[in-house]
Amino acid sequence: MRNVALAPRTVAPLTGGLADSLFDLAVLEPTLPLLARRSAPASGAWEEVTAIEVRDQVMDLAKGLVASGISPGHRVAIMARTRYEWTVLSYALWAVGAEVVPIYPTSARDQVEWILRDAGCVAIVVEDEQAVMTVGSVCGALPLLRHVWQLDAGAMDQLVERGAFIPLATVESLRRIVLPGSTAAITYTSGTTGRALGCALSHRNLASPCDTLLEGWGHTVIPPGERQASVLAFLPFSHVYGLLVQSLCVRGGMLMAHEPDMTEEALAASLRSFRPTYLCAVPSLLEKIYKNFLRAAQETGRGALFERAADTARDFAAALERQRLGGGSGPGFDLRLQHALFERTVYRKLRAALGGRVVRATSGGSPLSRELSLFYEGIGIYVNDGYGLTEAAGGVTAQPLGREMSGTVGQALPGYDIIVADDGEILVRGPSVFQGYINAEAATRTVLRGGWLATGDIGQLDSEGYLTITGRKKDIIVTTSGKSVAPAALEQRLRMHPLIHQAVVVGDNRPCVGALITLDPQFLAYWRGSLSLQSDVPSREAREENALREEIGRAVAAANSAVSRSESIRVFRVLPEQFDQANGLLTPSMKLRRDAIVRHYAFEIDAMYQARSRAPRQTVPDELSSWDEADNVFR
Repeated sequence: MRNVALAPRTVAPLTGGLADSLFDLAVLEPTLPLLARRSAPASGAWEEVTAIEVRDQVMDLAKGLVASGISPGHRVAIMARTRYEWTVLSYALWAVGAEVVPIYPTSARDQVEWILRDAGCVAIVVEDEQAVMTVGSVCGALPLLRHVWQLDAGAMDQLVERGAFIPLATVESLRRIVLPGSTAAITYTSGTTGRALGCALSHRNLASPCDTLLEGWGHTVIPPGERQASVLAFLPFSHVYGLLVQSLCVRGGMLMAHEPDMTEEALAASLRSFRPTYLCAVPSLLEKIYKNFLRAAQETGRGALFERAADTARDFAAALERQRLGGGSGPGFDLRLQHALFERTVYRKLRAALGGRVVRATSGGSPLSRELSLFYEGIGIYVNDGYGLTEAAGGVTAQPLGREMSGTVGQALPGYDIIVADDGEILVRGPSVFQGYINAEAATRTVLRGGWLATGDIGQLDSEGYLTITGRKKDIIVTTSGKSVAPAALEQRLRMHPLIHQAVVVGDNRPCVGALITLDPQFLAYWRGSLSLQSDVPSREAREENALREEIGRAVAAANSAVSRSESIRVFRVLPEQFDQANGLLTPSMKLRRDAIVRHYAFEIDAMYQARSRAPRQTVPDELSSWDEADNVFR
């Protein structure tokens, strides 16, 4: 059992800007490896860059920005993937008092135009020729935009050359006038229900949760006997969570590498070659990793072994949790013996797939399921599930050391307050709460109420201050019977089935709750291959579809086991295509555009409910919906 730690003290307030931490580190520990980059584009070898080398690169780039007319208060957009240049650019901009405006590189033309115009950007940094063409097509409507810099065309070197004549003292003087309350970034909301809003975040907003987390939890991500933690940054810096990770690494002196390619193959290769000690992820990635573990085990005939190992991991972690919360004596002898056996045969191999050095992880963006949290803790990687949002610079809660509770997002960070309103909405107050939405005073007044931020999330706060997120206020479904249903928990449980990739629960103004489901192509192919049905092609295909329908029905029943009958999914439809950005059904931050999904599949939703009223085919059978928990094979 881990020692129970006292809550970290409230950290000293910031006295300058975010760039100061880099410059201070370069003085205190000049040879400390701070960033890592590939020695060649396709290479698995990483080249370490020290704090003083990063500082010098930032200084040279900052001089180029000054020579280009960038001055304090100017807004510069960065439209690029998570790459080395993003970090150097952002700190160079902060060093001269400019404001960073992150834009997802996958953003559509109208989204790019809206953000550049709304923020009043004077320059934008893009990656490639395609992005240049996208920006070029909207330049006519952007009279303030003066520069378009392309990274792949040597923009960094060009800026450095342009600033060669600028004295170092010029940058130093600009850096020293940056105040904690100065705006550091304009980060845009997901835009799930309309136009994205630009959140003005100060240097203090972004630094505060980082410093608090480093003070209380920073030592937990360093392996025993080692000096420094290491992080593979792959989450988009265009999202506040990615910005939080970047600031954590620089302010905490962690070694950070960048992986711009979010494909499974690229990410897996980088994890194995860089071997981070600390993993910053989102629930969808942790779900995918788990499913890949399961599929790989089944393909080698070891599926049953993996499932027993996974059950043991969850049971072991749950026993540890009861012990640290004062509700038990910990794992018994038999459970410890089983766990030790699987440690040698299974768990060690699973950790090796993540590089073999990860000692702790953080999940953010949306709540992590309790089952998945227990699984990862049981295999030796505790996942700190926290809560934050763009309007609060990404950090509001964390799991208290030695008192972690899976299924919750922990407790409020020191210096923060959380209350739950009568309607279930979560209200937060603390130093990371944003300055307001730019060009949107009415929207700002709506969410900032007497110093409290109305998050739009709904949840529960227990007597010990543990917060549980149950969904978004705007996503609540009200059936014709008047039953209010939060879809997030049901969707989360559905996604735990390896066949299910995405799920959207519907039912507003309908007689019951329904679900639109998409399937994981890789697992579906494996599942079909494992059926081994022998007959003519039409007959075999029909039997496969019947078997698939029954399997999805079991997954739905398993999800229903956690809710009342009136909240349960009574009808569902499997869709032939995925929700993605290309069809406008996902935001750039991979969140569901629920309104767009409902509009896009209006015909399918109507047909689903009409079929139920006539002769139900894809409804969940009562016997499945009332399964005993012990029969739930998808736990």
